[in-house]
Amino acid sequence: MRFLRVLARLALAALLVAGAVAGCGPKVPRVAPLAPGDVIVAFGDSLTYGTGAAENESYPAVLAQMIGRVVVRAGVPGEVTAAGLARLPAVIEEHRPALIIVCLGGNDMLRRADEASIKANLREIIGTIRGGGISVVLVGVPRPALFTGTAEFYAEIAGESGIPFEGSVVSDVLHQRELKSDAIHPNARGYRKMAEAIAELLRKAGAI
Repeated sequence: MRFLRVLARLALAALLVAGAVAGCGPKVPRVAPLAPGDVIVAFGDSLTYGTGAAENESYPAVLAQMIGRVVVRAGVPGEVTAAGLARLPAVIEEHRPALIIVCLGGNDMLRRADEASIKANLREIIGTIRGGGISVVLVGVPRPALFTGTAEFYAEIAGESGIPFEGSVVSDVLHQRELKSDAIHPNARGYRKMAEAIAELLRKAGAI
C-alpha cells in the first residue's frame, strides 16, 4: 500500500510539473476586442489574394466564415513590401478597419531584396497601422529555399513591436505537397490551415 501511495504522489507531481511547463509558453500580446461590426483587413500579396484557389477558398474568405466578421481580402499578387507600404494608406482610408493582418515579404525575398530594406518597410507598415489606432497582426513567411523555415526577422519585428505573430503556419503548409497548388502557393486546404491558425491567434490575443 505504501508503494502505491508513493507512486500516486509521483504521478501527481509529474502532472503538476507538466502543467507548469505548459503554462510557461510564450504569451500572445493582447489587442483590442473586435465588436461584431468591426472590419478586418487581410493585407498582403498572393498568399492573401488566394492564388491557387477560388476566391471563396482564400484565407480571408475562410477566416471571415470562421470568426463571423467582415474580412477584406486586400492582397495583390507579386507585391513587395515597398509597394505595400505605398498602397496601405488608401486601403485604410477605404475600409476603416479595426485590425489589419499583415503578410508580406515573400516576393522581396524571391527577388533577393536587401533584408534591411524588407525589415524597414515592415516596421513602417506596422507603425502606420498602429499610428492610426488600428490593431495589427503579423504573419511570417519562409525564405525561398528547400527545407527552410520562416525568416527570422518576422519574429524580431513582432517582438519589438509587441504585436501578435503567427510564425509557423505558412512554412508548415508549404512543406506539405498535399496542401499546395504550386511550389509557393497553398491550395484550398492550405488556405484553410492558414485561416485556422490566424483565427486561433486572434482568440489568444483577445480580438475575438
